[in-house]
Amino acid sequence: MKTKPVPPEGRPVDVLERHLGYTFKDRGLLRRALTHRSAGADNWERLEFLGDAVLGFVVSRLLYDLNEDASEQQLTVMRANLVQKETLAKVAADTELSRFINLGSVERKSGVAEHDGIRADALEAVLGAVTCDGGLAAATEVVKRLYGQRLTETPGIAEKDPKSRLQEIAQGRHLELPNYTVVSTSGEQHARVYRVECAVDGLGARAEGSGRSLREAEKRAAAAVLAGIPPDVLAPSRGRP
Repeated sequence: MKTKPVPPEGRPVDVLERHLGYTFKDRGLLRRALTHRSAGADNWERLEFLGDAVLGFVVSRLLYDLNEDASEQQLTVMRANLVQKETLAKVAADTELSRFINLGSVERKSGVAEHDGIRADALEAVLGAVTCDGGLAAATEVVKRLYGQRLTETPGIAEKDPKSRLQEIAQGRHLELPNYTVVSTSGEQHARVYRVECAVDGLGARAEGSGRSLREAEKRAAAAVLAGIPPDVLAPSRGRP
């Protein structure tokens, strides 16, 4: 008889539920959300897809409610900062999520569970599972609990137009200016969607953004680059000697 995967080190799932502040009615959903594809076909990939969309919406709504005077571009920068993989991995680490992930034997021995990408994917899958089990309201409460003060710590990068802010950072460090490249266009003429990549070679930073106009796509790409730049780089530069 095929046995169901159990959390590593025998830690009960209810410990994770206490971290989440949510008790599942269907534990099977949680088991699936914690199962990497290397551990079986009944894995988290579909739940991760759902959780990614849910997280984007919930964070957008929370930021909208918490920042009444913020512009669309400022909210975009804040959201990008909160849903990027690095932030997700930190949130997952706070809940010790990697200790509950089910992996294949080879992957577990190689320490894959501690990789930021795996942690982030698992967290999105768990949020997808919460949504399936308890609805959007339950997922919203879990996001609030897990993110805590991160939701109210308004990033300084949101204070200016992201393209202007990124250009200031590059100029302040005597780097080449940000480069914007159209990656793709889609849709009919009246509903065209542009996808643009923004790159700052001197920072080793690049990201993509999309929008209904080139300007909008460039702003969102710049916002995504800013979201991934360490805080010490974002601080005002005093110039070089």
